[in-house]
Amino acid sequence: MHFLGGAATALALPALAYAGTYDRLESIARTVPGVLGVSCRTLADAPPAFEYNATEQFPTASTIKVLIAATAFHVAEIEPGSLNETIVWHRSDLIGGSDFMAQQPEGARFTVRELLAPMIEVSDNTASNLLISHYGFSAINAMGAAADMNDTRLARHFLDYTAIVEHNDNVTTPADMTTLLFAIARGSHEGTATILSSAHCRSIVRLMLGQTDRDAIPEGLPPHVVVANKTGEIDGTRNDIAIVSPFGDSPYVLSIYTKWLTNYAAAYAAIHRIARLSYHLLGTAT
Repeated sequence: MHFLGGAATALALPALAYAGTYDRLESIARTVPGVLGVSCRTLADAPPAFEYNATEQFPTASTIKVLIAATAFHVAEIEPGSLNETIVWHRSDLIGGSDFMAQQPEGARFTVRELLAPMIEVSDNTASNLLISHYGFSAINAMGAAADMNDTRLARHFLDYTAIVEHNDNVTTPADMTTLLFAIARGSHEGTATILSSAHCRSIVRLMLGQTDRDAIPEGLPPHVVVANKTGEIDGTRNDIAIVSPFGDSPYVLSIYTKWLTNYAAAYAAIHRIARLSYHLLGTAT
């Protein structure tokens, strides 16, 4: 199920389409009390518009929930009707960061489709864990491999502290996540199958448009710009991935990752500056 092998190969190249951009990214990176990684590309078959530490591994935090959603839609293409399969939840499964599931009664039954929205839109961790258990780590990681996310690994449930202590973490790279978003954005925008059918790509875009956390990439863009994004945060990390102007003439995708942070305000300021830079370079056609 590999998608556009030539484009994926181009993504790995350290080429920059805009002269001087790397120096600007390096300047922004110096303001971050930690490590910054960035990957940005249009939907053209071309190298990334710009990158910085794009192949460095970072904790995914909740951004990997987009890959879980992609797995659900991929399975639905193989097994029609699987999005309507039911999952029973018990309050003993409840973990932190689960505002939606915390309001649900013991023994409530949800379809897969009903859990996808809270997983993406409000980043509900319990809903995410239910879906991880439903599909299994192997299927989700296989989906990542099929999408050419070669340095991405889902290794644990959310808030699995035993796994965290043992450094068995969920990791990705900015380049990998941009590869995933590129396939989703292109499938949605061009009306063609990529890693998923065009309809299912559009479904993921719609979920990301419902994302309620808009403090990272969207905050750095003009208010009128439509952004489909998914944030992720854990201790020392603030991430955001986005499809900018998904319904415009020229959408682009942007992935920003951080780790080892000691100042979150500085990290958000850097994310906003990178978002503004991306729009300055690419937004005039969106």
